[in-house]
Amino acid sequence: MSSVRTSLTLVLVLFLTACNTTRQTPPAPSATVRPVLVQGAMDVEVRALVNLLEHPLESRVQGWTFWTGELNGHPVVISKTLKGGSNTAAATALAIERFHPVAIINQGTAGGHDPALHVSDIVLGAAAVNIGSFKTGSRARGAGTDFAEWKPMDLLFSEGSAGQTPEAWTMRRFAADAGLLDAANGTRTQYTKGRVVAGVIGSSDIWNSELDRIARLHDEFGTSVEEMETAPAAQVAAFSQVPFLGIRILSNNITNGDAYNGQTAELCQTFVAQVVKTYVATHPQQ
Repeated sequence: MSSVRTSLTLVLVLFLTACNTTRQTPPAPSATVRPVLVQGAMDVEVRALVNLLEHPLESRVQGWTFWTGELNGHPVVISKTLKGGSNTAAATALAIERFHPVAIINQGTAGGHDPALHVSDIVLGAAAVNIGSFKTGSRARGAGTDFAEWKPMDLLFSEGSAGQTPEAWTMRRFAADAGLLDAANGTRTQYTKGRVVAGVIGSSDIWNSELDRIARLHDEFGTSVEEMETAPAAQVAAFSQVPFLGIRILSNNITNGDAYNGQTAELCQTFVAQVVKTYVATHPQQ
């Protein structure tokens, strides 16, 4: 009995020793590659990009739609922000919290402010500005209005009243991320349907059709084009310290008579897809 017990004990010790020596330490999980977030307000401004995604998966968060997938093997999120500043700011904040993007590109169509630009030209937003934040001049009833008297207001200047603080009467500029801008500039030779230029994208929920107003925005604040989404997205991205770039293609330009062409939206998306590929190739994540 004693020898049997000794043999069983030896077998158990050998078994436990073998288990301890062959147990593998689980490998540390690899860092998750963060996606590039690409935004467009309308279906016509995102559909071509969605069609380029590998294995796209659609999801809805409240009223906003997102598609996750890959572009050349890199994760990309396409966001349909809906039109206007409020929708875009909310969609941007949701996307940052949910998808943790490594960079954001807001893109789509725009109307021209610069007479030298034509339909199908692309503007890389070296800066984005809010052209809907102004303090009007003081005029009595019946005295009309004059946009020349309006002063821009930087709503982020201080906690006090921007309208009562002369130091806040300036137009805040949200500068593009240098890496994204470099990637876009490095892609410009692949675009053959028009020019690709650096400029200023003006955003507001106002559709400006008064040529004098457009001229002042262009001459005094440097706007190249106007639309409704880039500056709000840029502001949220800046708060969250996420690299950002706006890219806009001219769909019309009333300053030189260029008529509207909605098909430019697809041209812009094709260009933006190339910018994403260039960016992820030149900015590998650590």
